[in-house]
Amino acid sequence: MDLIHPLVQAYAEKYTSPEDELLLQVNQQTQVHPQAHMLSGHVQGKLLELLSMLIKPRRILEIGSFTGYSALCLAKGLVPDGLLHTIELRPEDAAVAGRNFNLSDAKDKIILHTGNALEIIPSLAEEWDVVFIDADKSGYIDYYKMVLPNLKKGGVILADNVLFHGEVLEDTIKGKSAKAIQAFNEYVQQDESVEKALLTVRDGLMLIVKK
Repeated sequence: MDLIHPLVQAYAEKYTSPEDELLLQVNQQTQVHPQAHMLSGHVQGKLLELLSMLIKPRRILEIGSFTGYSALCLAKGLVPDGLLHTIELRPEDAAVAGRNFNLSDAKDKIILHTGNALEIIPSLAEEWDVVFIDADKSGYIDYYKMVLPNLKKGGVILADNVLFHGEVLEDTIKGKSAKAIQAFNEYVQQDESVEKALLTVRDGLMLIVKK
């Protein structure tokens, strides 16, 4: 599945700083996964890394770890006493992510949770600087509502797949996930407590900043 034109992707990667050795390894290993397309990948991963380095967050929440690539990118911007909490529903993927985290210099800053995010998030007594939502699309609005009260003023929510393979552009949106993403995009658009920009990076990335 090509989320963007292969020539555009190759051109973007050429002019994007390269992945470090661990990220390249995680990227390559994930390509054999049945859902390899869920990986953030080189260009979006570097964007996550650079945004995190600019923000210098103390607390990051990631909803949807997959194989750990995006968490490794986001962790690079953490301040010295910073922590990143990441939640993965599927035990198999969580195990892979955990192994990848253990190979990272940031392993002591990454806390991996396995289970239902809607049950885990309320147990985390934190104020978030950055939240990355990249899990089941039907849960996006619930995740957003749950994390927004504990997002600091000026804090950032990043929501992935907000173009959902282009399905949100169809005259009649048919798929369950595409419908959920369209509902999320409309919900955020109408939320006057945040500023937002929908970025056409990879499968769409919504940048949301709390006023």
